[in-house]
Amino acid sequence: MVRLIDKTKLPSRHVTEGPSRAPHRSYYYAMGLTSQQIHQPFVGVASCWNEAAPCNISLMRQAQAVKKGVAAANGTPREFCTITVTDGIAMGHQGMKSSLPSREVIADSVELTMRGHAYDALVGLAGCDKSLPGMMMAMVRLNVPSIFIYGGSILPGNFRGKPVTVQDVFEAVGRHSVGDMSDADLEELEQVACPSAGACGAQFTANTMATVSEAIGLALPYSAGAPAPYELRDRFCMTAGEMVMELVAKNIRPRDIVTRKSLENAAMTVAASGGSTNAALHLPAIAHEAGIAFDLFDVAEIFRRTPYIADLKPGGRYVAKDLFEVGGIPLILKALLEGGFLHGDCMTVTGRTMAENLASVSWNPDQDVVFRTESPITVTGGVVGLKGNLAPEGAIVKVAGMAADRQTFRGPARCFDGEEACFEAVKNRAYKEGEVLVIRWEGPKGGPGMREMLSTTAALYGQGMGDKVALITDGRFSGATRGFCIGHVGPEAAVGGPIGLLRDGDIIAIDAIAGTLSVELSDEELTRRRAEWTARPLSTGSGYLWKYAQTVGSAKDGAVTHPGGAHEKECYADI
Repeated sequence: MVRLIDKTKLPSRHVTEGPSRAPHRSYYYAMGLTSQQIHQPFVGVASCWNEAAPCNISLMRQAQAVKKGVAAANGTPREFCTITVTDGIAMGHQGMKSSLPSREVIADSVELTMRGHAYDALVGLAGCDKSLPGMMMAMVRLNVPSIFIYGGSILPGNFRGKPVTVQDVFEAVGRHSVGDMSDADLEELEQVACPSAGACGAQFTANTMATVSEAIGLALPYSAGAPAPYELRDRFCMTAGEMVMELVAKNIRPRDIVTRKSLENAAMTVAASGGSTNAALHLPAIAHEAGIAFDLFDVAEIFRRTPYIADLKPGGRYVAKDLFEVGGIPLILKALLEGGFLHGDCMTVTGRTMAENLASVSWNPDQDVVFRTESPITVTGGVVGLKGNLAPEGAIVKVAGMAADRQTFRGPARCFDGEEACFEAVKNRAYKEGEVLVIRWEGPKGGPGMREMLSTTAALYGQGMGDKVALITDGRFSGATRGFCIGHVGPEAAVGGPIGLLRDGDIIAIDAIAGTLSVELSDEELTRRRAEWTARPLSTGSGYLWKYAQTVGSAKDGAVTHPGGAHEKECYADI
C-alpha cells in the first residue's frame, strides 16, 4: 500500500525542510531530483559491491531493484557502497588479518554515511562473510527502519559429474601436497568449482549469517535462500524496497525486532543447520549494538540444547541451492517452531510475528535436506561451546557430521606462534598423528584481526589427517572447516590467556560431548608460567590494524570495538 509519510519527525528533515535548507536542496536538484522526491523520506540503499570476488559482484544490480521498490512506495532511494573483504581471497596470508576488522569498518561506514546525510531508513545488501553481520550491526546501531538483503549463494560447481564447492579446492591443495592429485587435476577443479556469482554455497559463514538474517527477523522470508543468479532475487529486492517504506510508516525499528528472544532464534537456527562457528562471534556483536548482554556462553548453551536437523555441507550433503528448492530457511524455522524450540512471538520486518510468517509454510515430505526435530540428525546442535582451564572465556567447535566417538581427543600439544608456522609444518608433514596443533597469537588483539585457518585445516583434511589430529587456536576457523578444530579460545595469548602458556608436550584433553577444553597442568604450574610470561609487541605499529588492536575486546563478547547500545546517549533514529 502506497502512503505519504510526514517527515517532521524523521532525520532527513534536517537536510530537506525549511528555508535554511535551501543550499542542501540545491544539491539534490543538481542530481535530478524533483521537489516531491526531496520532500519524501530518504532511504539509504547500502551495498557491499566490489570486484574482489563473486560473492559481491551482483549486489549493485540487485540494489537497482531495491531502489525501484522504494520509489514505487513514495520513498527516495539514495544508493551508496561500503567495503568488503572476501575471506576466500584473503585466506592463507596476511590479508586475512583484514577480514574480521572489516566487519567494524562496514558497520561504522554505514553509520557515518547515514548520519552524515540524515537518511530515514536503510536497506542493506551484503554478500561475503563479515559484510552480513557488519550490515546488521549498523541497522541495530542506527535503529532506523531497516531490511537486510543477502546477495545470494553461488551455484555448485561440477567436477567430473560430482558437485563441488570452493571447500573441495582448499582440500585439494592438501591432496596435491601428498601426491594424491596431479597438477592438471587441480587446475581443472579450480576452473569449475565456482561457476556463478554468489557467496560460497555451503553452510559456511555467509550462508550461516544469511540464515540468521531470516531467523532474527531482519530479512524477508525466503529472501536469504535464493541463489545469486536466480532472477527471483530482483523480486525480493523490489519487495524489500517497498516494505521498508511500510516499516517507516508503522515506525517498526530493528530494536523492535532484535530482542533476546530473536537472538535465541538465530542461535537455534545456526545449530540446527550445522552453521559456522563464526556465528558465535557475530551474534554477540549484533546483540551488543542493541545493548543486550548475549555472549559466547549464551550462544553455546542454545547450541547445546538445539537439535541438528539440516543436512548441509560441510558436515552434510547439500548446499544452499538445495535447501532453497525444497522450502528454504522457513522450512528449518517451521521445524523448530513445531518442535517447540523457536520463539514464535518475535516481530519481523514483514510487520508480522515469526509464527504468523510461518503459518502458511507446510512441511515438505518429499525431501531429505531438513528433518523434523523429533527425528534429528543428532540431538544436540552442530556447533558446541567448550570451557575449561585452557579456555576460561570459552571456545567453539563445529561437530556437524562428526560421529560421537570422534568428539573426544587427548594428546600432546605442538605449539605454533602464528598460522604460517603451522601451515608450513602441515605442508611438509612435519607433525605426528595424535598431536594437538596449537596456533596462538592469532586472537582479535594479538593477530591483530583474528584470522581464519582454513588453509591449514583444509590441507590437513586433504592429507587424510583431519580426524587424526586436533587443532586449537585463539583465532577463528572458516565456516568451511571440518575436523576437530577448536577456535575462539579465550582469553587469547596476547592478553596472557592460558593458550599462550602452553609448551610442546603438554597434554590437552578435548571433550565436545561434555563441553570441556583443558590442559593437564595444575593451577600452581599455570600460575608459575603466567608469572614468567611477557607480552609480545604488536606486529603492526600504525594503520587500521594498530587502531583495531587498541580497542577490540574479547571474542567471548563478539570482539567489538565500542561500548554499544547499553552506553548510548542518543540514538541516531531519534535525532
